[in-house]
Amino acid sequence: MTWRRLLPALLGGWLVWLVAANAHAQGYRLRIDAQTQRAAFRGVTQDSIPASIAVPAPTGGLQTPDGIAVRCQPGSSYCFFFRPGPYRQGGPLVTSADLTLWGLGVSGLSVRVNGRAGVELGNSDFWPGTEPPLQLLEGYAEYARRRFTIRGGRQFLTNRLGIVGIDGGRWVIRSPRLGLEAEAYFGWGLARATALTISSSALNPLDDFQPRRRQLVAGGALGWGARDGNIRLDYRREVERESRQFGSERVALSAELHLATRWGLAGGVEYDLANTWFGTADATLRYTARRVTAILGARQYRPHFDLWTIWGAFSPVPYHAVNGSVWVRPITRLELRGRWERYAFSSAEAETPLVDVVDDGWRFAVGASFRPNTVWTFDGGYRKESGPGASSNGFEASISVAPMPELTLTVYGATLERPLEFRFQETGVEVLGLDAEWRPNARVRLALGGAHYGEDRRRPDANAFDWNQTRLNARVSLVFGSGADRTLLPRALRPRPRAGSR
Repeated sequence: MTWRRLLPALLGGWLVWLVAANAHAQGYRLRIDAQTQRAAFRGVTQDSIPASIAVPAPTGGLQTPDGIAVRCQPGSSYCFFFRPGPYRQGGPLVTSADLTLWGLGVSGLSVRVNGRAGVELGNSDFWPGTEPPLQLLEGYAEYARRRFTIRGGRQFLTNRLGIVGIDGGRWVIRSPRLGLEAEAYFGWGLARATALTISSSALNPLDDFQPRRRQLVAGGALGWGARDGNIRLDYRREVERESRQFGSERVALSAELHLATRWGLAGGVEYDLANTWFGTADATLRYTARRVTAILGARQYRPHFDLWTIWGAFSPVPYHAVNGSVWVRPITRLELRGRWERYAFSSAEAETPLVDVVDDGWRFAVGASFRPNTVWTFDGGYRKESGPGASSNGFEASISVAPMPELTLTVYGATLERPLEFRFQETGVEVLGLDAEWRPNARVRLALGGAHYGEDRRRPDANAFDWNQTRLNARVSLVFGSGADRTLLPRALRPRPRAGSR
């Protein structure tokens, strides 16, 4: 094992040692969250029959002698299908800790560590995300001054190009007078959307396409900001160390402009240098007033895949959309909202002479929130979507009551109908749940909840079974601090009366 792989562990151990010997640490803040969930649902069991005993189904295709639809590959001796399986139960328990230290003897120096531990209380390998059991999400030291910031260790960076995790360093230089900022970072990358390395055994479903060594990540940004707007240019590349080829190389430009007191314009665009095409882009015009908030936007979305994956070979096409959203507050305690979007996919340049495929769609949602007093809150809405391959519609509603400031009770429900155009079945889901949260003080938060999901998968064969499930959850949040993070604000200064006023 190389020192590069030991870096996160060594840094985490050093931070734990600092906590144990915090005689020199003048300030700290520690947040601990522990939550567990209990879920039970019906599983499925794969089965097969000899192709010779499959019989024609009344709705077309083939089925088993007892009426379950089967899938038979041409030339295969067997046909495959799924039977209802036994009910399965799982109970993930996850505990996370977020620690920040400052006042370490050097002005501007701070240390942060964020990790979690997860375990499955039910059957082994039942609940995803509990392997590996221990994860260091972030662990870095930062030295911040007015004109520059230096950070080293495991960290996540967020910008127009998305979230990237690295084990490395980040440097930021600022010119407050000119409003300019320059950023650069470099390190060994983490897998997308996780704190695991791309070579981790927990990601082994990637099989032959999984890189055996971690990629190198390098990037930077230039930004300018003023009272009336800001603009930022981001660049990022990832290099596969095994092949010494680029895994990804992209650049993005984003800007925001305050046109007037109530008007704002924002947008951005990404360009994939490796594939030589434009990625996701968007522009929004926003109007904000006391009674009305409205947004008008347009966007293009194209998914991004690293070059080492097989998905990039399919040349994903983007879709283009226009949308609008509005929030209206006719009275202080009532808010009405609505959203609409129309989208269409670009041509895939693929011929389908026997199938007429729809390549556009729309979606909309309406809702309302009403809070007659500080105790009750009512919320409800309806949404509907129709697009290529599928459609959905459903209602949602919730009622919250706070009989005392420390306690909040919420009952909620929702429905979802999914008539699937290219599927063999239709699905209806109904949800009913109850949550309770108690906050005895600013440092402790306790929550309990449960929900029942009634899912009915309607099929034209004998395999129309339900996928109902019930979930129970509990959560405890604790916050500890040295007191330096709870400095009281100074007494308010009352303006001195003008001469002659009463």
